[in-house]
Amino acid sequence: MKIKINDRIVGDREPCFIIAEAGVNHNGDVELAKKLIDVAEEAKVDAIKFQTFKTENVVTKDAPKAYYQIKNTGSNKSQYEMLKELELKEEDFKELYRYARKKGIIFLSTPFDFESADFLDELGIPAFKISSTDLTNLPFLEYVAEKGKPVILSTGMGTLGEIEEAIDTIKNTGNNEIVLLHCITNYPADFESLNLRAIQTLRKAFKLPVGFSDHSLGIYAPIVAVALGAVAIEKHFTLDKNLPGPDHKASLDTRELKEMVKWIRSIEKSLGDGIKRPTPEEEEIKKVARRSIVAKVNIPKGTVITEEMITFKRPGIGLSPKYYKEIIGRRARRDINIDEMIYWSDVE
Repeated sequence: MKIKINDRIVGDREPCFIIAEAGVNHNGDVELAKKLIDVAEEAKVDAIKFQTFKTENVVTKDAPKAYYQIKNTGSNKSQYEMLKELELKEEDFKELYRYARKKGIIFLSTPFDFESADFLDELGIPAFKISSTDLTNLPFLEYVAEKGKPVILSTGMGTLGEIEEAIDTIKNTGNNEIVLLHCITNYPADFESLNLRAIQTLRKAFKLPVGFSDHSLGIYAPIVAVALGAVAIEKHFTLDKNLPGPDHKASLDTRELKEMVKWIRSIEKSLGDGIKRPTPEEEEIKKVARRSIVAKVNIPKGTVITEEMITFKRPGIGLSPKYYKEIIGRRARRDINIDEMIYWSDVE
C-alpha cells in the first residue's frame, strides 16, 4: 500500500519520506523556528514537523515531568510550565507554514489536542502526524481520522493489540491512509532497546507502510531502518545541542542531519529491485574473472580426453567448467596445446 502526501508517494519501493522533527526545539521563538526550516530545506529532507498544542488541553497543572525532561531542564518547573514556555501561537504557525511553502518543504505538525487538530486542518497541512502518547487516545484518533487526511501514527510504548485498536479506529471512519512508525519512547533510546526488526513485524501484521521514528543518538539507526524496509524516517534535530530545552541533547545537529539524509539516499539506491541478475559491469568482469576448460597437457589429435588432461583457468571466455564431464571421453579433433582453451569444436 502507498499513500500520497502532497506530491510525495510514501510506500514500498519509493524514496524514503524523511521528516526533520523540529518539535519544540524552537524554544518558543518563531525566528528560531524559521532557522530550523532553513536547515531542513538545506539538508534536502521531505518535510519539517513541529508540535502544536494548547498546554491547558494537554497536561494538568501538577503533571510531573518525565525523567529525561527533568535531566535536561531541571525540576524547578512543572511539566505545565515547561510546555507553556514552548507553546507557539496560531499566528506563529501560520507564518511558519507560509515560510515552509516558500522554501519548498512540506510543513507538518503534530496536534496534541482537538482544538489544535482543527487549527492544523484549517491551516492546510497535508497529513496528520500522531504522537506515540496518543496511540491509545481512541476518541482523538477518530476525530483526526474523520478529517480524511493521511495519518502517520507513531507506535512507541504500544503493544500489537493497542496498535490494532488504533488502526481499526482510524479505518472505521473510512480513512485507510495510514503509515505506522515504529518508535521507542525514550530520550535518548539505547541501541539495545530499538528492536528494529519490529519494522518488519508491523508490516507483516498490518499490511501497511511502516517507517521509524528514531530517538537514539546519531544517524546509524535510521540508516539501518531504511535497509530493513522503513518507508519513512522521523528524526529530531536542533541548531545547537547545548540550547536549553527537553529535546536538544537527543537531537541531531545540522551537520548530522545532512549526513543522515545523504546516507539514507545512498542506502536506498543500494537496495535495488530485488531481482538477482548480473549488472552490465559484471557481465564484462566475468569474462576475465571466471574460468574456462583448459588443456593441462599437450593433447594430440585423436586422443581420448581424460580428467587428468584438463584444468580450469581464467579468462572465462571459453567453455564453462560445468561442462567438463561432457568433454571427458571425447576425442580431440586437433592438436590441443597445453594451456589452450578447449571448445566444442575441438572435440568429437
